[in-house]
Amino acid sequence: MKRRNLVSYTAIAATSTVAVPALSQTAGENIRWRMATSWPQSLDALFGGAQTVCDRVAAMTNGKFTITPYVAGEIVGGLEVLDAVQQGTVQCGHTASYYYKGKNPALVFGTSMPFGFTAQQQNAWLYHGGGLEAIQKIYTDFNVINFPAGNTGGQMGGWFRREINSLADLNGLKMRIPGLGGDVMNKLGVNVQILPGGEVYLALERGAIDAAEWVGPYDDEKLGLYKAAKYYYYPGWWEPGATIEVLVNLNAWQKLPKEYQEIFQTAAYEANMNMLAQYEALNREALARLIEKGTQLRAFNPEIMQAAQKVTFEIYEENASQNSSFQAVYQQWKKFREQIFNWNKVNELSFSEFSFSSNSAQ
Repeated sequence: MKRRNLVSYTAIAATSTVAVPALSQTAGENIRWRMATSWPQSLDALFGGAQTVCDRVAAMTNGKFTITPYVAGEIVGGLEVLDAVQQGTVQCGHTASYYYKGKNPALVFGTSMPFGFTAQQQNAWLYHGGGLEAIQKIYTDFNVINFPAGNTGGQMGGWFRREINSLADLNGLKMRIPGLGGDVMNKLGVNVQILPGGEVYLALERGAIDAAEWVGPYDDEKLGLYKAAKYYYYPGWWEPGATIEVLVNLNAWQKLPKEYQEIFQTAAYEANMNMLAQYEALNREALARLIEKGTQLRAFNPEIMQAAQKVTFEIYEENASQNSSFQAVYQQWKKFREQIFNWNKVNELSFSEFSFSSNSAQ
């Protein structure tokens, strides 16, 4: 399927007020959809991304097209959103593609790759580097079309009940971590667990797991993870800029009037931009609160970082040799990564290194 009727992202980004397209007579019909999500309502920034899509669609259609979001577990479990959308149980869902790597490992590119893109780089690849088209092509196998609808920004490395001072300390550690990051940790000796957000705190608090990563300070504080483990590691090298997306059943999508399709994509784009900005604003305050509560920040040591990066690219090459869709996306992604890293070394890294170090010295 060719990607059709996609919104002009550049035009949207140029203004904070999105012009509502004039609705045709066909688009005047009332449409009611349901949206399954992977999030508990307590995680208001993540669930808020779903709510943004729903609210903006309703506002831009004068209430003619409404979507009701449901928290994880109300209709299906948090890790079953793709199945629900594919089967038509719901018309759309708000989730992260890397939850479904067991269906096709190339879906992980739609969320975030270990040692991959920052949020800004990810958006550049998706919107202007062919990334979205590549992921949408994979989703056609599931009778689904996807659009970016959120980004958490650079994540933390997670909460640990004990300090991790060497690579050997990871051996046998039980850790909640999904996606390819989980595959990397598994290769490093970690016993990987995959749990939805609503189950992470109890598992950590009761000792069923020894460590857990979620998103960052704001969400982690909401989940109470600091009460179950005091060592907070960084960086989250497996998710330097994680995209959240909205999935739409392809049959339902094709039945939408063109104007509603444009409006839906505009709403998803707004959710993508807004969530990233919101997380940056919220995390700066939440981290300070966590430190005041006794959280101890720790950096992964170079031994762990270097080993993780080595294993990461070994896994990429292995997946590429075994899966043709992974190979196709990986080659495109890798070339874009090399080019944008070279550019950002010049325009951002030099500025950041000086500014962050001089700020701490003031």
